[in-house]
Amino acid sequence: MIVFPNCKINLGLHILGKRTDGYHNLETVFYPLPLYDVLEVIQASDTNQLYELFLSGNKIDGEVQNNLCVKAYQLLKKDFSHFPAVKIYLHKAIPSGAGLGGGSADGAYMLKLMNEKFSLKLSQERLITYALELGSDCPFFIMNKPCFAQQRGETLEPINLNLPAYKLMLINSGIHINTAWAFAQVEFTNTKNIKDIISMPIEDWKHNLTNDFELPVFKKFPEIADIKKQLYASGALYASMSGSGSTIYGIFSKNSIIDYKSFPQHYFVKEFSL
Repeated sequence: MIVFPNCKINLGLHILGKRTDGYHNLETVFYPLPLYDVLEVIQASDTNQLYELFLSGNKIDGEVQNNLCVKAYQLLKKDFSHFPAVKIYLHKAIPSGAGLGGGSADGAYMLKLMNEKFSLKLSQERLITYALELGSDCPFFIMNKPCFAQQRGETLEPINLNLPAYKLMLINSGIHINTAWAFAQVEFTNTKNIKDIISMPIEDWKHNLTNDFELPVFKKFPEIADIKKQLYASGALYASMSGSGSTIYGIFSKNSIIDYKSFPQHYFVKEFSL
């Protein structure tokens, strides 16, 4: 069985404060994009190993046991011991560690795939509960529609946000931002509500819709700040960093012509219709 985990961007991101459990309360709007990894699970004939993970595409750092697809399998295996041994094939097209939620999407889609493949009949609410055990962004990918998110990111409210009159450009320089470092730099000063700002015309987002991670990330990595400046210089109506970085995206009117050659060849550059 094959599924196609997609990525997301954050439209605004406010860190509201640190919680007693060590996590942070936040608010953001998650918006799904049609950039996909490929995930396949097949039943293994060799039962000496519970699972095998085969990776291709973009390089993923870290140990196999820390991959969220593996963790999703192990999470369900605890409650559904009849699961057979499996082979997991993951092809990475979404840049890793880029604020796009690629790993979170893979873990969430693994839960959905296993639910369907093995007829577990888990409700969306139950899948969201499992997903939260994998990571704060994972519950969004169970719903996978524009949502206003609060708390750790697991409190999700679907919103009516359609952007068919626009196109979007993603730029990733390949710089990796350490998420723990980024959280440690943020000052909790934001008071504007992102849900209210999103209801404004896109032309007003530039001066109202902010990502709290931009200030420390741009200070340490001026190259990322320059990408945002270039997108505005190219006619973006709105540009921002996604998540804790390092991807920058720009939203343009549908007929805009964007100069791709202004970015270095080693950058990941992708254009989408919204």
